Amino acid sequence: MINDKVLSIILGGGQGSRLYPLTEKRSKPAVPIAGKYRLVDIPISNCINSDMKRMYVLTQFNSASLNRHIKNTYHFSFLVLHS
Repeated sequence: MINDKVLSIILGGGQGSRLYPLTEKRSKPAVPIAGKYRLVDIPISNCINSDMKRMYVLTQFNSASLNRHIKNTYHFSFLVLHS
């Protein structure tokens, strides 16, 4: 299948200065939306629903909360976090 060869790059950077104080202790992609979801869940969900199994999430600012959310939310071995 063609999607087995596709590599998805999810850009999880950005300081999120315009979202302060929401980004005081977390990265912009880790900002909650609709209660239990985070901004980064949208592109990850799009990849999963498009059967794209190879993903890299590139992180930059305050990445610990984002990495923790992804690790605790998605339990599959093909998601790689990169700082």
